[in-house]
Amino acid sequence: MKTTLSQFNEIESTESFHLQNSKLLKVELNQVTIQAKLGSMVAYQGDVSFEHAGSGGLGKFMKKAVTGEGQSLMKMSGSGEVFLADTAQDIHLLYLENDKITVNGPNLLAFDSGIDWDIERVQGAGSMMGGGLFNTSLKGTGWVAVLTDGPPVLLDVSAAPTFADAQAVVTWSSGVSTSMKTDFKMKNLIGKGSGETVQMAFSGQGWVLVQPSEGRIYAPPTSGGSNSPLGNLLGN
Repeated sequence: MKTTLSQFNEIESTESFHLQNSKLLKVELNQVTIQAKLGSMVAYQGDVSFEHAGSGGLGKFMKKAVTGEGQSLMKMSGSGEVFLADTAQDIHLLYLENDKITVNGPNLLAFDSGIDWDIERVQGAGSMMGGGLFNTSLKGTGWVAVLTDGPPVLLDVSAAPTFADAQAVVTWSSGVSTSMKTDFKMKNLIGKGSGETVQMAFSGQGWVLVQPSEGRIYAPPTSGGSNSPLGNLLGN
């Protein structure tokens, strides 16, 4: 039988995290534990174990329940390889070396055991956005895989004053400070219903990654669902 399927053969690499293609991540476990977004596994080979990652301790458990930030995670370990994806979104890899990045929770796909996570309030967002704006911080050494809804742009924060829609922001590097900016002239121009009147402002030394989308729209959670505070409490 003749086919053209050979173009989709597995990609081999010496790195534990590598892209099979732009929308599919391959992770070589080799007795290393990783954490990934719940439901992101699309295939695996070998002897792989899966378990709920829990909340990461009481403090993180309470932050997730109160803020709604942070994905439900699963741990993967063993001696095989796993393939991860999320609704065919683009996947991008970052390697941290005793460094820190901040990620919008829904854009976090996976990270390895050398990375610790926490939930942090975005500076300047508390008074302007009610309960505040929260994101997931990742710190340590190892691989991190993030998702974007389309090809993103990487902006050099030090080059010029930088602003972006909070829902379009994917991740930013250490050394970058955030604040919130309200554009009253834009509000008068486009009406009160537009979200563009409030933007995140970035300054300092580093970069910010912005996707060409305000994020995927999902069905609203039902009462007690996994995305509600009650669901978070019951699921951890």
